[in-house]
Amino acid sequence: MLTTVVLLAACNGNKADKSQQTAADDGIDSTFEYTVDKFADIEILRYPVPGFNSLSLQQKELIYYLSQAALEGRDILWDQHNRYNLTIRRVCEGVYENYMGDKESEEWKNFETYLKQIWMASGIHHHYSEDKIMPKFTEEYFRKIVKSVDPGRMPFREGMAADETLNEIVPVMFDPKIMPKRINQSAGVDLVTTSAVNFYEGVTQKEVEEYYNAMKDPKDETPVSYGLNSKVVKKDGVVTEEVYKLGGMYDKAIARIIGWLEKAAVVADNDKQKLVINTLIEYYKTGDLNKFDDYSVLWVQDTESKVDFINGFIENYTDPLGMKATWESMVNFKNEEATKRTEIISNNAQWFEDNSPVDKQFKKETVKGVSAKVITAATLGGDCYPATPIGINLPNANWIRRDYGSKSVTIENITDAYDKAAEGNGFKEEFMWSDEERALAKKYGSITDNLHTDLHECLGHGSGKMLPGVSDDALKAYGSPIEETRADLFGLYYLGDPKMVELGLVPDSNAYKAQYYTYLMNGLMTQLTRIQPGKDIEQAHMRNRALISAWVMEKGKPDNVVEFKQRDGKTYVVINDYGKLRNLFGQLLAEVQRIKSTGDEAAARNLVENYAVKVNQDLHKEVLARYEKLNLAPYKGFVNPVYTLVTDKNGKVTDVTISYNENYVDQQLRYSRQYSVLPLKN
Repeated sequence: MLTTVVLLAACNGNKADKSQQTAADDGIDSTFEYTVDKFADIEILRYPVPGFNSLSLQQKELIYYLSQAALEGRDILWDQHNRYNLTIRRVCEGVYENYMGDKESEEWKNFETYLKQIWMASGIHHHYSEDKIMPKFTEEYFRKIVKSVDPGRMPFREGMAADETLNEIVPVMFDPKIMPKRINQSAGVDLVTTSAVNFYEGVTQKEVEEYYNAMKDPKDETPVSYGLNSKVVKKDGVVTEEVYKLGGMYDKAIARIIGWLEKAAVVADNDKQKLVINTLIEYYKTGDLNKFDDYSVLWVQDTESKVDFINGFIENYTDPLGMKATWESMVNFKNEEATKRTEIISNNAQWFEDNSPVDKQFKKETVKGVSAKVITAATLGGDCYPATPIGINLPNANWIRRDYGSKSVTIENITDAYDKAAEGNGFKEEFMWSDEERALAKKYGSITDNLHTDLHECLGHGSGKMLPGVSDDALKAYGSPIEETRADLFGLYYLGDPKMVELGLVPDSNAYKAQYYTYLMNGLMTQLTRIQPGKDIEQAHMRNRALISAWVMEKGKPDNVVEFKQRDGKTYVVINDYGKLRNLFGQLLAEVQRIKSTGDEAAARNLVENYAVKVNQDLHKEVLARYEKLNLAPYKGFVNPVYTLVTDKNGKVTDVTISYNENYVDQQLRYSRQYSVLPLKN
């Protein structure tokens, strides 16, 4: 399963740049400016791409074409998030670029911030909390500035004037009761009808589940990912699918994605990668999920290509039922030196599986095809932009993972950017219990952060097995947080194993303590900075971290393994016994793997609802107050570098250049001009 591991960047330790040899050649030095913009609860960063200029011309050209394909799917994601998103964004951008009135007023400043927020979220709902972003300017002001702009410069849908468009989008923007959450995961409600995502229209959760259950064959050991690339609608009283494909839903954007992929295939690293790209093209043309499985198998078997990519309908976290995939893309190339670390892990995959604390019946007898590498991200797109993961494990389909293995990556230039931006921000001084924990974080934080991501992606998601007849989506709405819990626990458990020292992955037997402390501090306290007062925890990764942290704290009470301590009116996490904490991680991992392997939805619901949802409101208020004094943004997003083809007078490509000069606003507006082809619709 693809995992989006999101850092609370302020927690990271300082890290030396591992790419010094190539960094200077790529314009990355001590003067490189990481922070681009800051607004609301968001900080926008640049990420460097060390080593790009050392690639061959063919590899740079391949990155260029794959990057264009990565950007062409932007509007697909916006529309998937909510059916009004594209209209709202284009109207707001039309005003931003053409309004001639007062741009110094408070309301205009609030309008600018709102536009920046929806760019970050790829829609009107917060990218992490899922709550609707409420404008801090008035409805009257918005109507006034929209109507003040020449209609010929505004992107109103054909046949609609300003008033008609405003009457359509204003209630969605300003009424807190209309589409309040992008994804609703509250227990006991219809998750389809109460979620604002655009995967379903005119159908209920019960109808969707019945529709797909009728398709599934419990005896099929290689099932397709039902519903992955479609919208479910009701037409003339009949439930049906609108498939994302050439000639189908999202046709215009998909046609352009295909066009760039065809160019990429010509300059592929090798014949195997060329076949991967051409199979993906066939999938886009047909929408056939069997063809997607063909592509996924070929992709996971391509471990030789220096340049690699993700492109397609992959991520299913945004679907309340965990079936529909949002469009995403990432273009990257292998970090050869750092990959030596992940190769050690993948080469020992069978040992890790055999020595896992889970029941033998849930272990894989033979671990197949585990490949892991550290990559340098070159371009982020779709659901990887502007916010991005730091680690990915694919494919999603359990049977492909079982029969062919998986491909795992740690995105080290992204974690480098997080670290550089967080240096000296006062976070550790405010929230860590003592100098001992701060010293651990400084000495080992970077090493164990990356190693935990490696273990999470490379082995955690690839570990264990499903029992015969258990469906991939058996845990329904609880599938995503349980899967992330499983992978995190795998990483946490093994970080404290002596094998880490034996393999040379950590310098000594104390290193793991840095990750244990920052993980529990985050899960119990500091991730609360991302939640509005009075709200529950909704996001899958936050639920995962809360679940693990709250569970071990409760189960460790008899031995006082972990506790809260007060000092000077402030609350701190204190770990009293790291060895017993590791044992608790192992116990919980065994239970979570049992839940996953058997499809025990009731047990999954019990764990998530009891440990991962509710927030201690007094502690929450305290954490928010302490964090506010630091003037930090809890969320980070990125701008992409800009690649330019250089050609001679005959049109032959002679070079591809990279630039880091584009700012956040200019990039978002350019993307809207250059990669926005989907028609506006209801």
